[in-house]
Amino acid sequence: MSARLSGKVAIVTGAASGIGRASAILFAREGASIVAFDRAEDVAATVDTIRSDGGQAVAVTGDAASEDDIGIAIARAKDDFGGLDIFYANAGITGGPRGGFFDASAEDWMDVLRVNVIGPFLAVKLAAPAIAERGGGAIVCTASVAGLRSGAGPAQYSASKAGVINLVQTAAQQLAGTGVRINAICPGLIETGMTRSAYEQARTAGKADRIGQLNPLQRGGEPEEIAHTALFLASDEASYVHGQAIAVDGGLSTSHPTARRPGGNKGAAAW
Repeated sequence: MSARLSGKVAIVTGAASGIGRASAILFAREGASIVAFDRAEDVAATVDTIRSDGGQAVAVTGDAASEDDIGIAIARAKDDFGGLDIFYANAGITGGPRGGFFDASAEDWMDVLRVNVIGPFLAVKLAAPAIAERGGGAIVCTASVAGLRSGAGPAQYSASKAGVINLVQTAAQQLAGTGVRINAICPGLIETGMTRSAYEQARTAGKADRIGQLNPLQRGGEPEEIAHTALFLASDEASYVHGQAIAVDGGLSTSHPTARRPGGNKGAAAW
């Protein structure tokens, strides 16, 4: 069976770690040439892994919410590999305090919205024309179950991910007739740099078995499980999937249970 992304060129943002790293490596194994993008210099390690596995990749460091930096990444895709077929807008931040709604500042909100919403907007604005030039392809965005409804993340993060979901729905209409598809993935609790502290605290306290306890599968997820969903959405196998937000969360979003501490707005949702 041929590789699912054979001959394709993909940009993956947030590729230095977590979901982005896992996706860049998987895409390359499935035949894609990769532009691995991240603000962290560690993105070079992702490229080294891809190359050592026999794949093609280049690293670009920059800001996912910078029009200039995203433009540079797209130019590298064209110059190094001949064009662009797939853009995975995965980069994101939690931002601000982990407390309640009234603990965050306007600056906290602006930082999160800038990276988590403006970043995917720029991916669509700049990548869609380049992808259309090649006859069509796919844009994938990382949203979150926190964007579906309350109870799965801090307010500013949740609002930003709701914005990603609506952006994908809106963009799907704007992309009509271009051959460019766009979809979002809504991960649940995944072990990444963003959630590492929570995982480490649970393990240190001897409560690792409680990680992910509120979802029906009763476990946390792995970056590779999100990467496989991204691979499907990026591939021609998803040729009739457009404008959707797909939850990959162990069933958490079937109910989004929450637990609030006494004290009103100081309370934080529990996974």
